[in-house]
Amino acid sequence: MVIGLCEVSLGREGSDVTHAGPSGGSTVTDSATMRRAVGAAAVGNITEWFDFGVYGYLTTTIEAQFFPPDHPALAQLATFATFAVAFLVRPLGGLFFGPLGDRIGRTKVLAVTVILMATGTFLIGLIPSYSSIGLAAPILLVCARILQGFSTGGEYAGAMTFIAEYSPDRRRGYFGSFLEFGTFIGYALGATVSSVLPLVSTPAFMDSWGWRIPFMVALPLGIVGVYLRMRLEETPAFQQLLDESGERENTHVVRTIFAKYWPTMLLAGGLVVTWNVTNYMLTSYMPTYLKDTDTMAANGGHAISSTAAEWLQIAVLWLGVLLIPFLGRLSDKIGRKPILWVGAGGLIVLGIPMVLLLKSGSMAAVLLGLILMGLLLICFSSTCPSTLPALFPTEVRYGGLSISFNIFVSAFAGTVSLVMSALVLATGDLKWPGYYLMAAGFVGVITLLRLKENSGKPLPGSTPSLSSEEAATQPR
Repeated sequence: MVIGLCEVSLGREGSDVTHAGPSGGSTVTDSATMRRAVGAAAVGNITEWFDFGVYGYLTTTIEAQFFPPDHPALAQLATFATFAVAFLVRPLGGLFFGPLGDRIGRTKVLAVTVILMATGTFLIGLIPSYSSIGLAAPILLVCARILQGFSTGGEYAGAMTFIAEYSPDRRRGYFGSFLEFGTFIGYALGATVSSVLPLVSTPAFMDSWGWRIPFMVALPLGIVGVYLRMRLEETPAFQQLLDESGERENTHVVRTIFAKYWPTMLLAGGLVVTWNVTNYMLTSYMPTYLKDTDTMAANGGHAISSTAAEWLQIAVLWLGVLLIPFLGRLSDKIGRKPILWVGAGGLIVLGIPMVLLLKSGSMAAVLLGLILMGLLLICFSSTCPSTLPALFPTEVRYGGLSISFNIFVSAFAGTVSLVMSALVLATGDLKWPGYYLMAAGFVGVITLLRLKENSGKPLPGSTPSLSSEEAATQPR
């Protein structure tokens, strides 16, 4: 569907971007421009999460290609640590790109972040193996992950800002959900490609060049993203800010964000932690957890085959692709908070039962556990892209959201695989993923008690935003 949106946009030139509403106090975005904005934002997420899917599903291959083969458990930890290192630099990317987006505009910065992100992924596919160049292989892998992390620090929060500022107030949940629709599409595509390649090629080809192909696909995706984003004008909210204040200065923006908006950053951080701990538990750690035969057997669990684990999770991801837009639309009707309450409460109640299902070894039980985790995840994925940007005013929205989002993702979510793997190995308790999900749910509950409903309301610092259909019904 996202690809379809992109295709539609390529054939619809010359549409009005925005214009004054009939009342003179509103912004109106026509449907063709809205489709282009959604497609341009979503393709960046497809690029980012295609890499995540490939990395998660080729973990065993990455261990063999880039790390010494003598200690498999340590190689697994090193692989997860390399995955996590990108999150350590994400706050730096947020500190750099966020305030820059508030000064020069969303569109320019997002064009840079998507091509940098795609380049980092592409470079992973070019790195020689450990057997060829020794320790230089993991060092180069870390460098590529740092480039990915730095660019991602400005990508996702910027894409949320971009979609939110283009969307009509009453449909922001629906259009914002397509950002995560792109996330699930990207991850599911990466996982699917990584699972299909070994089935249609020989082990020798996979060990030499086959595993590199999915990483190299990222570069053309990034080029498409740049093309789509550069064809769009600046968002209505930012253009209005420019019209009112003229040239934007970058003086003390970061200091202002931390000094004035730290309570808002904490509120955003609570949602980010709950959402992304669930996200990375499902998408990053579960592929390894389910098929780790040695760890499961040593601690009273039952692993399932590698192939079964991969295809069950892929099925759940594609289910999420279908459901996210419907929940986004529902949030425009009943509000964001009811759906977020279901997600946070569900993590507390179902955290341990889900893990008991997952470690049972029964295909039906594992599928049910993954579906439950996926359904709780999309409670956040469908609503947070429209909830978080509405916490900050236009002049600091990109910067405030980038900084807070990346700090909390880096500290508590991007390290999920590393922390879970270490805790399970150290304690022998296979229920640690459940404990972690319950803790994330409690963080979500505390946050929701402080969060105000923002469904259907204008973004802070912006005039009301209408769709062309809504504008046609307004009295003149």
